Amino acid sequence: MISDLAAIVASPQSMIAIFTAIAVFATIVTITMPFLQSDELNSRMKTAALERDKIRARERARLTAQKTTSLRQDTSGSLARLVDKLNLRKALADEKTFKNLKLAGLRKQSHVYVFLFFRVVLPIIMLIAAAIYVFAISDMERTFMIKLLIVLIIGFAGFYMPNMYISNVISKRQLSIRRAWPDSLDLLLICVESGMSIEAAFTKVSHEIGIQSVALAEELVLTTAELSYLQERRDAYQNLADRTGIDGVKSVCMALIQAERYGTPIANALRVLSKENRDMRMSEAEKKAAALPPKLTVPMIVFFLPVLFAVIMGPAMIQIFALD
Repeated sequence: MISDLAAIVASPQSMIAIFTAIAVFATIVTITMPFLQSDELNSRMKTAALERDKIRARERARLTAQKTTSLRQDTSGSLARLVDKLNLRKALADEKTFKNLKLAGLRKQSHVYVFLFFRVVLPIIMLIAAAIYVFAISDMERTFMIKLLIVLIIGFAGFYMPNMYISNVISKRQLSIRRAWPDSLDLLLICVESGMSIEAAFTKVSHEIGIQSVALAEELVLTTAELSYLQERRDAYQNLADRTGIDGVKSVCMALIQAERYGTPIANALRVLSKENRDMRMSEAEKKAAALPPKLTVPMIVFFLPVLFAVIMGPAMIQIFALD
């Protein structure tokens, strides 16, 4: 009896009927699920408000700690002595390296030492590990020269892995700042038009925008600190543009520099730049939406069309098999 039941279930007619029933059930659940859910908007808004206050307090404490510790230099320790003894700063680092570390938010001297240390140690570790695996563990049927070439390629890749990691951190950090920058400009415009100074406006915006982008809040806090102790205020704005590397931030910093030099109203420039940044963000969203149909072509062909053909051709195939 069990074998007969298994044969019936494994038959093409039964399989088509089962998949059709599953598809119909999933469709019904998808359509009716929004109507069955209760409206919990008020409770969600209260929960979100409480969580927002908690996150804001936590981020303020963290940013305050970063502000007091980010300017200190850690030049002691065995790692720093090793890097200085081998003179790795001149051998492996240049101005572009230091600039990339700043773009990644790694401004302390200890970050430079760790980066240079891993650029030296990581290729050696990967070279030794690859040699042990290729020559001792793996049963690779290749000549000695091919195995040696594989080991050298892996070791050479380890030399560039720290740079790849820094590039990944930079891209993620710039994406976070780019998404939150238009909103921060709106907040900055509101603060300036209400009569606040640019330093107080930066401080207020950094507290508010920390929930959306911690990186941007940190940069605004550092800019506020630099505006208070640098002799030239334009240097603080230029440092903000250099630390972020984003065109929208550079244009705003240039406008602030021009406003400081010629005494023009800052609010007018911020209003225009805020609108431009919002338009740029909308254009990027429209560009991604326009690129969505070509990306969905292959998934729809692979996953949607077979199910559609099974639903359309299923009853006809059942009748054909029944006649046979």
